[in-house]
Amino acid sequence: MRRLGGLAVGVVTLLTAQPLNRLTAQTDGAQTVDTVIIINRNIFDRDDAAPDWVARLANRLHMRTRQGVIRRRLLLNRGDPFDLARMEESERALRTLGVFRQVRVDTVRQDGKLALRAVTADGWSTQPQASFTSVGGDNTWDLGLVERNFLGTATELALVYGRNPDRSRLDFKFINPHFFSRRTLLNVRYSNLSDGHRGQWEFGLPFHETAAPHSLEAYGELARERVLRFRDDALLDSTSHRLFRVGLMAGIAAAATSHHYTRIWGGWEWRREDFGATDTSRVPYSVFTTGRAGVELGAVRFRVLEHFNSYARREDVDLSPTLRAGVVLQSGVGYEISGKTSAVWKRGFAVLRVAANGLDTTRTQAEVTIVSQNIPRHTWIVHAEGGLVTNPKPGAEFDPWQVQRGPRLFGVHDFTGTRTTWFVLEDRILVADEILGLMAFGLAPFLDYGGAWYGDEPARQGGDVGLSLRFGPTRAVRGDAAEVAFGYRFGQGVNGKRWAFTLRKGFLF
Repeated sequence: MRRLGGLAVGVVTLLTAQPLNRLTAQTDGAQTVDTVIIINRNIFDRDDAAPDWVARLANRLHMRTRQGVIRRRLLLNRGDPFDLARMEESERALRTLGVFRQVRVDTVRQDGKLALRAVTADGWSTQPQASFTSVGGDNTWDLGLVERNFLGTATELALVYGRNPDRSRLDFKFINPHFFSRRTLLNVRYSNLSDGHRGQWEFGLPFHETAAPHSLEAYGELARERVLRFRDDALLDSTSHRLFRVGLMAGIAAAATSHHYTRIWGGWEWRREDFGATDTSRVPYSVFTTGRAGVELGAVRFRVLEHFNSYARREDVDLSPTLRAGVVLQSGVGYEISGKTSAVWKRGFAVLRVAANGLDTTRTQAEVTIVSQNIPRHTWIVHAEGGLVTNPKPGAEFDPWQVQRGPRLFGVHDFTGTRTTWFVLEDRILVADEILGLMAFGLAPFLDYGGAWYGDEPARQGGDVGLSLRFGPTRAVRGDAAEVAFGYRFGQGVNGKRWAFTLRKGFLF
């Protein structure tokens, strides 16, 4: 009886112990992890501001994430040497699952033994999808159901019907990050379009951590669809696109620690594809076999921010310096290269990203983002980007509306082409972080300028200046903000009224 009482006291001590200071924990690298403790809280806690009946109903309806799911994402197990970098990476891996509103991984000590403790809080994962976006008088809407944590397994299921000015579509999605083994990913997507269909799949073991020794992934895609090409806000032509491809990607780590890595990668792809007139019943296929190989270097650098792209949660911003370069072999010799570098300071950062690839088509893009949170409750964002593409396949031209990376008060296909630019200055001001324990609200004055155009015409760009009302959930698994923006449009790309209103998702940086 005394032994049972002592055991109970020990468990309570572990669960209520204060976390070690992370600088102190770093000196414990010679110790081994004796115990792994997992505490997963429900959507609402007792001290939350939400109405009691809402909290009780949500907690009863929600199936809490299984402890085995959490344990699979931890990179430290019982008996492993303690590594501060792997502990922090475990915390990021849990947030990447997209099923928690809060995550904290730290260490506690009892009787001189080191315990790893993972404390999570679930978010509401069953989300009826009912969204409406209106930009420049063009409307887009979706209706469906998304479950991001099916039966507490971090599996995402989605069935959504949507319509935009180009087409209607019924989308199905299934994503399981541990389908076959601890970290084997299965990702299946299918879209039934009003003018065709498209299916994609991916299966394999990615580089699941910085120190991972290898990766192996298979993928495929099947499509039969209509590709629309626009120029100066007018339909230029319509092309039939048929595609079937399968491929393999693999990599090994020539050197890897929890802080940096050097990886050698390679891939093979077989593709049957062609484009033709939409009134042609039979399209002659062309067959391609592509090989690629290269090297990737990287080091770990992350910043954890709040009130950046979402509300009431910690966000991991990847600022890791990386360089990836490779050779592509098809009918000729091509290249692909991408890189990232950054600078950080106490309450901000700057990051530069570049990417280029070329074979028959060449595509080059670069962007820089500067973020400052030096003023309390303010997040200042300055972002600029540009791109150039030559000899693009139909549908591969730049379209800021498609990728949501352009002036926010302009309509569908207002800008398309082989050159693109975008500049944005925005101040995201937090007004209220918890409204009834359910919502957050903010304001964001903004200035946008950019567009897209073809190489044989003058630059076609436009700008807008105004104010956005930003709001987002605080108990959902993802706190992506929506915005209602109102402002004045200017520049040569303006068609119609100068004053405009839009309802859309907020930009992600």
